[in-house]
Amino acid sequence: AGRTARTRAGSDGTWRVRLPKLSYGGPHTLTVTSASGTKTFNDVLVGEVWVASGQSNMQWPLSEARNAKQEIAAANFSNLRLFYVERKPAGSPQRDCKAEWTTTTPETAAGFSSVAYFFGRELHQRRGVPVGMIHTSWGGTAAEAWMSRADLESNSSFAPILERWDGMMAKYPTARAEYEANRAAWEKERDQAKAAGGKVPDEPRAPVGPDDPNRPANLYNGMIAPLLPYAIKGAIWYQGESNAGRAYQYRSLFPAMIKNWRADWDQGAFPFIFVQLANYMDRKSEPEESAWAELREAQTMTLSLPKTGMAVAIDIGEAKDIHPRNKQDVGRRLWYAAERVAYNNRAADETGPVFARAAFRGAEAVVRFGNVRRGLKTLDGAPLTGFAIAGPDHKFVNAEARIAGDTVVVSSPQVSKAVAVRYGWAENPECNLYSGIGL
Repeated sequence: AGRTARTRAGSDGTWRVRLPKLSYGGPHTLTVTSASGTKTFNDVLVGEVWVASGQSNMQWPLSEARNAKQEIAAANFSNLRLFYVERKPAGSPQRDCKAEWTTTTPETAAGFSSVAYFFGRELHQRRGVPVGMIHTSWGGTAAEAWMSRADLESNSSFAPILERWDGMMAKYPTARAEYEANRAAWEKERDQAKAAGGKVPDEPRAPVGPDDPNRPANLYNGMIAPLLPYAIKGAIWYQGESNAGRAYQYRSLFPAMIKNWRADWDQGAFPFIFVQLANYMDRKSEPEESAWAELREAQTMTLSLPKTGMAVAIDIGEAKDIHPRNKQDVGRRLWYAAERVAYNNRAADETGPVFARAAFRGAEAVVRFGNVRRGLKTLDGAPLTGFAIAGPDHKFVNAEARIAGDTVVVSSPQVSKAVAVRYGWAENPECNLYSGIGL
C-alpha cells in the first residue's frame, strides 16, 4: 500500500519492522528485499485477526456441525481467511508452526473449526471488513497445557499440577521400558491367540510421556508461542470440560492463562471472549451437586477481568453428546459479545441476565439481575424453571419462581426460612430465564 520500512537483522537472522496503520482492504502486494534476494507475497489483506483456541468443541469441524452440507456449500468468502495451526505439543517454546492462510471455500472451510468459522463469518458480514481466523485447538486438553511454564510456576496454587506431572516425567524412562517389554510379550501372545483362534489379550497402554498434549505448557509451547507476536484483535475460547472437577482451581487458573497470553502478546488487554459450558448429560429431577455447574461459575467469575465476555450455551447443548452440533448460535453469541467488548457497540450492551445480588425475606429469595435493560422473560411465556432454594439445613429443593421487574422471586412450600438460592445448578438444567432480547 505504498508503505516502506527498513531494519537490520539480528545475529540469528531474525528481524521485524512495523508498518504504519493501514486501512481495511486489499488485496495488496508485500515485497521483502534483502541481500539474499527478494520475496513477494500477493493477495495480502488488511483486516481483523482473531485467535480461536480451546478443546474439542472449538476443534469441532464445520463438516460435523448442524446443517453441515448447506453451510459448507455456502462457505465462499474471498475476504474471510483461515489459518489452521498444526497440532503439536512441545517441551520448549517454538518459533514456527506448520500452517498457511487460505481463502474460505467449501474445500478449505469443511475441516476448519465450526465455531471459529461461524464467529468469523458473523464478524466479516456484519462489519464489512476482511477477517482472519487463526485456529489453534486440541480436543480433550486442560487449560494448564495452554499456559507457559514460567506463568504456572509463578503461582504457588498451581504447584500441585506441576508436581504431579514432573513426578510422572521422572518415572517415564522406567515406565517406558516396562511398557516396551510388556508390549513385546503381548505381541507374542496376540499372534499365538490369532493362530489358535482364541481371544486376543488386551493391548498394554503406553505411559504418559513428554509429548502428551495435556502436559503443562506443551500446547502453549507448540501452538501459541509460534504465533507471537502476530497482530491480533482478540481471542475466542471454548474449553473447560477437561477442567471440570477442578473448578475451584479454575477460578485462578483460567484468568491466569488469559493474563499470560496478554502479557506475552504484548498488545495490552486484548479482548478475550469465551464460551460457558453447554448443558450435557441426563437431566435430573431433583437438585444435586454438579461439577459442571461449579466450572460454569468459575467461568462467570472470570468476567471480572477487563475486556472479557462470555457466550452462554446452557440452552443449546445436547444431553447425549458432549459436542452439540449447533455451533451457529455459539459463533453468533461470541460475535455479539465481541461487538460489545472489542468494538464498543452500544447496541450490543445487553448480555443476558447476570446475577447481581440476592435478598432473603422470610420464605422468599429475591434475586436481582443486571444487564437486562429490556427486562426479563421466558421465551415461550411459560413459568420459570431452573431455580432451587434452601433453608438453614442447606438442602436444596426445586422452587417456584416468578419475574418481578428486573428481579425473580423464589420460594418453596418446603422452605420456611430461605438462606440460599441457585439457578441452573446442574450438568443439564432445565432453565428458561432470558433477557428481553432473547439471551
